Amino acid sequence: MHLRLIVPPGRTERILDTVLADPRVTSIVRLPGAAQRPQGDVIECDVTREATSDILAFLKTEGLYDDGAVALTSVESAPSRNARAAEKAAPGAPDDAVIWDAVLDQAYNEAGGSWVYYAFLTLATMIASIAVITDSAILVVGAMVVGPEFGVVAALAVGLFLRKRGLIVSSASLLVKGFALAIALTVVAVLLARAVGWVDVSNVTAARPLTGFIWRPDKWSAVVAVLAGCAGVLSQTAGRGNALVGVFISVTTVPAAGDLALSIALWAPHQIGGSAAQLGINLAGMTVAGVVTLQLQRTIWRSYLRLKRRAGARVEA
Repeated sequence: MHLRLIVPPGRTERILDTVLADPRVTSIVRLPGAAQRPQGDVIECDVTREATSDILAFLKTEGLYDDGAVALTSVESAPSRNARAAEKAAPGAPDDAVIWDAVLDQAYNEAGGSWVYYAFLTLATMIASIAVITDSAILVVGAMVVGPEFGVVAALAVGLFLRKRGLIVSSASLLVKGFALAIALTVVAVLLARAVGWVDVSNVTAARPLTGFIWRPDKWSAVVAVLAGCAGVLSQTAGRGNALVGVFISVTTVPAAGDLALSIALWAPHQIGGSAAQLGINLAGMTVAGVVTLQLQRTIWRSYLRLKRRAGARVEA
């Protein structure tokens, strides 16, 4: 990970001495007086993922979060001897280390909401309703990929795990408002389509071999939601965002919302309950799985570090 720090005057030497003494830190650069807002010296360095949380905790105690600035970016490749030596000095594997400050910052960003979030969720829900009308499995997958809801679900899990009340409230509120707006706008769109004769209730009640599962949740719906929640949170905390695509096309949150909107607009009451249950099962399953995954990651990592420290103490003795 690459760190760019703006250090207020008077604290540079202490911070610089600390990072220089840590073998897990390399490529250290000091630019005296280079920063203008806020004013101070600039320090840049590369830190192993395993050491990043330790370094960030130190910087927080030094007041850089309040009086200076901290920027963290991922280094895709560092093919140098210095980088390999720093990685060798850090215990564990990079993917196993969770950078909690970065996870929390990302969660707050996801829970902030934007018109783009509402737009993508609405478009995904409309695509899902068309998938139900046409009984198209391809469109179901497309709607899953377009849906942006998992980031907010992950933010809710982070808030619950770290007991951040504000994050819990904002992420849960965004989920409710987002799906409510997407379903409402989709209902309006379906009513317009019905008025011009494009759809009728038979599109919902007819046999749908490829999409009928959406409104018929079963035990496997819960199992998939839990597994997808584990995979999704793990991919975010380990910096493996490419795995999120698989998460998107595993859960039926958006398809259930599309089916629910269609059933309401064309009034198929026997499917409304099933679609709503499918939506709730997926959201609840992913959230609970996310909290459990975060707890396991913290427990396993702390246990590993304790074992390494004990092993090191025995060697020194």
